[in-house]
Parts: sequence; C-alpha cells; structure tokens
Amino acid sequence: MKLSFFIARRYLFSKKSHNAINIISAAAVCGIAVATIAMVCTLSVFNGFQGLVSDMFSLFDPEIKITPAKGKVFDSQSEGILKIKQMPEIVVFSEVLEDNVLLNYHDRQVPATLKGVSANFAELVPINTALIDGHFQLTDEIGNNYATLGLGLATKLGINAGFVYPMEVYAPRRNAKVNMLNPVGSFVQEYLYISGVFLINQPSYDDNLAIAPIELTRILFDYDTEISSLELKFKEGTNIDKSQKKIEQILGDDYIVQNRYQQQEASFQMMNIEKWMTFLILCFILVIAVFNVIGSLSMLIVEKQKDVITLRNMGADNRLISWIFLFEGWLISILGAIIGIVIGLSLCLLQQYFGLLRLGDAGAFVVDAYPVVVKAGDVFSVFITVLIIGFLGALYPVRYLSKKWLQKT
Repeated sequence: MKLSFFIARRYLFSKKSHNAINIISAAAVCGIAVATIAMVCTLSVFNGFQGLVSDMFSLFDPEIKITPAKGKVFDSQSEGILKIKQMPEIVVFSEVLEDNVLLNYHDRQVPATLKGVSANFAELVPINTALIDGHFQLTDEIGNNYATLGLGLATKLGINAGFVYPMEVYAPRRNAKVNMLNPVGSFVQEYLYISGVFLINQPSYDDNLAIAPIELTRILFDYDTEISSLELKFKEGTNIDKSQKKIEQILGDDYIVQNRYQQQEASFQMMNIEKWMTFLILCFILVIAVFNVIGSLSMLIVEKQKDVITLRNMGADNRLISWIFLFEGWLISILGAIIGIVIGLSLCLLQQYFGLLRLGDAGAFVVDAYPVVVKAGDVFSVFITVLIIGFLGALYPVRYLSKKWLQKT
C-alpha cells in the first residue's frame, strides 16, 4: 500500500507526455474544489438562517414549555405542577392561558390568539427587545388591562400603542349555546388598551398574537386555576436536557414537556430538509465533476503501459498496479476537497465578519447580509462525501479499463 501510494503521488505531480492529461487532471481538481466550496458555503448559510430563526423564536419561546397531553387546559394547582414550580433550578415560571378571540377596534374586526400571561412574563423571555413601539405592560395602578400586539395584527386593526380608546375583545361563552335571537349575549366582552407593538418577522406571531394579563383571559374563557401551559426559565448553566427529563419523570404521560427546538419542531425540520436536499443536489454536481477524474485516469492508464511492464518485470502483481491508479484518482479528489474546504471556509469567515454578500436594501430584511455559521460536523460530512464519490469515480476506470490494458502488457 505504501509503494502504491508513493508511485500514485509521483504520477499526480509529475508532467505527463500528453498535455491533455495535465489539463483534464487540473480541470478535475478545479471541478471538485468548486463543488466542495459550494457545499461548505451552502450548508454554512443554512446554518446561519437556522440560527437566525432560532433567535427570533426564542423571543417568545421559553426554555421549557409544559402543555397537557389531552385537552386544552390543566390545573395549575395539581400536585405534579406544584412540584415543578418548586424545583431549585427554575428561576422564573409563568402561567399561560391561551385561546382564540375576536378583536374589534372601531369598524375593524380581526380573529386573533390571545395569550394571557403572568406579571413576570418579561423576566421569562426578552420581549422588550422585540418592541418597535410603546412598552410592555399588562395592567396599571387603576386596574386597566393592556395588551401587546404583533405588528401585523396591529396594522389590521389600525391601532397603535398609546391610543386613547381601548379595543374590544370577544370570546364565546364556554359550555353555552349560541342564542340566535341575541348573538352578542353568547360572547364574553372585555376591553384592552394597547401598550406596545412587537415585531419578530414571524407571521405566526406578528399577524395573530396579542399578549394580555392572565387574569383577564380567565374571565374571558371562564377558567379559575386552569392554564393552557406552564413556561419555565432556568438558572444560567443549567443542563436543559437533564431538567427536561426530570420534569417528564415527575409529570408522567399526562403532560408534554418541550424545549425550544421541540416547540418549533416543524419549522426546524423543514429547514433541515431544505438544507440536506440542497446538499444532495450539490452531490449530483460533484458526481459530474468526478467524470473528469474518470477521463484523466483512463488516459493515464493508457499512457503508463510501459511503466506497468517495468513494474511487472520487477515483480508487481495486478493488485499493486490497480492500487496505484486507484490512489491516483483518489488523490485528485482529496486535493480538490482540501482546496475547496480551505477556500470555502475562507469565504465563510469573510462573509461572517465583513458581510460581503448583502441581502438587499438596508433595513428591508432582518439582517443586512447573509448569515453564516460554520459547523465542524458539516465540513466533515462534505469531506467524507467528496472522498466517497471520488473513490467510486476512480474505481470504474481501474476495475474495467485496467482489465483491458493491464492484461495486454
């Protein structure tokens, strides 16, 4: 194996009698390098967007969220939930009661999701960083209730922070039939002033969500101690995965315990599918680039027939000679992969620190430049993929063409 590799390395960097072989070999290295660059940069950009989306969701998604496995609500004073609230690693917990409502402001009516939260909600998630108007407030000293709306929802209602008149909130009476003679009597009505407007560039929040005090939502939805979820924040340095498993053991199968990733699992799974489908497409491009390796190696086998005769006379068998040309083709792929990874990482670092590729006009997007996050696992996956495809590409001419040419010598 060492002798085969040594001879293959000499063949790779030595001048060939036919210049076309050098040109095709160089083209093969360049093709593999370009495909590798595309893989590294594409996966890193997908990682960047995934991290960006994760940061956006984290503005409203708690570290751990507990919801009922069946039904819409559960008792916040049950034994298991009380044990969770007393866990020493939890620094903040917020009770949440959430359901659909109809919002009305003057002549505009919009269905929305009203999320009732505890007074310490701002300590649970950094909602203040998402505010674009007003401030986060739930109640005031005279007992008025306030809501914080998503920008899309506020736009539909034609309302903004600090407006004098409150908006009307309607929720159907629970366990009551609709009275067709007096439909309005089938709804519970409350009022909310607008304290702030937030924007996180996620339609599921911006266009539908209104945050209000949980005391008001309990009146609207006719609940006492029931809540739809319990949201938790842990001490800094806490192992979230271990805490999640501990909570699951305490609560059993009657509850669903989700971390931030699981709360938005569908979105992250879709992004991962897009990421690896794009990677698969780039693999097909790499396969096309490997055809240059097949051409270069085929011509090299033909050219080196005299060398093969010499090696045979010195005692080399077909296996050793085959490994020489196999290593030769594989070295082309390895060289292209190394060059591609180095250039790809360099481009990613330049984009990460200097933002060379812009998304468009400043302020039109969440970020001005394409976000980039390089992960060692992705780089390793690219390198292994190039090696496997390169090896398979070199295997064809060695197994089939060598039978034709080597057996003649």
